[in-house]
Amino acid sequence: MHTPRRFLYVRTLAAALCAAALGETFTPYTAFADIPAIAQRQRTEKKIFTDSEIVEGFLKIAFGAEYHLAGRVDRIRKYDGPVRVFADGTRADRKAQLAKIVADIAARVQHLDIAMVETSEDANVQVKLVRDRDLQRTIATFYGSERARQIRSSLDPQCLSGFRKNEKFEIEHSDVILTIDNGDFVFFDCAYEELLQSLGPINDTSTVPWTMFNDNVSRGYFDIYDQYLLNLLYDPRIKPGMTVQEVKALLPDVLADVRTWVRKVNNLPQ
Repeated sequence: MHTPRRFLYVRTLAAALCAAALGETFTPYTAFADIPAIAQRQRTEKKIFTDSEIVEGFLKIAFGAEYHLAGRVDRIRKYDGPVRVFADGTRADRKAQLAKIVADIAARVQHLDIAMVETSEDANVQVKLVRDRDLQRTIATFYGSERARQIRSSLDPQCLSGFRKNEKFEIEHSDVILTIDNGDFVFFDCAYEELLQSLGPINDTSTVPWTMFNDNVSRGYFDIYDQYLLNLLYDPRIKPGMTVQEVKALLPDVLADVRTWVRKVNNLPQ
C-alpha cells in the first residue's frame, strides 16, 4: 500500500492527442487493463450516480484546497486555453505511459484541449519524473527547503502537483512530480490524480467515496465519477473566478449536458 498522493497549492507558483469529437463514441480505455490492480477496480467500479452525488463531489473538490500556502481558495480555478504537457525524465517507458494517460484524459473531457509536447518551452504543465529516493530533493528544488520540510511533515507525499494562477483565477502553469520506480500501479494512480489536480480540482476530501481525490481511494485510471467532475469543471459555462453560488446556478443545465457526454464516451446505458 503506497502512501497517499497529496496536492500542493502554491499561488506564486494553455490540438489534443486524442480530441473527442461531439458525434464520436468511445469505448472504455483499456491500455492498462493488463495491470491486475487496475483491471479489478474497473470491474467493480460504481458507474451510476445521482445528480446530488455528482454535485456534492464537484463543489467539494473544485473549491478549497487540501494544502495551500497563500491566496483565496473560494473560486473556480482552471486553464482557460490549451494545456500542453512536457515530460522531463530519462525513462522512455514512463514517458510513453504518461502520453497515453494524457490522451485518455483528452478523449474523456469534452472541452479540454490537452496534449503532450516535445519541449519544455511549449508546455504549461511540466511533469518531472524522478526516482523515489530523489523525491524530497526535487520538492526542495521546486519549492525551497523550508516549504519542502513543511510539505514532508504535513503530507509525506509520494508524488505532488501544484499550479500558478493569475488574478482572474486562470491557471497559468502547473508542476507535477511523479516517482517512476514504485511499480506500475502507483505510477498510473499518481499520474492520473496529480495531472487532473493540476488542472484545477485541488481539494482532496475523505467524505466522497467515489473520487480519486480522496486519500483513501486508489484508482490507477480515469474513473466515471471523476470524469463527471472534470467535465463539469471544463464546461465553457463554468469560468475561472466563479463563486460557489454562481456555479450552483449553472450546474443543472451543465450537468445534463455532461451526463450525455460521459454516457457516450463510456458506452453507459441511458
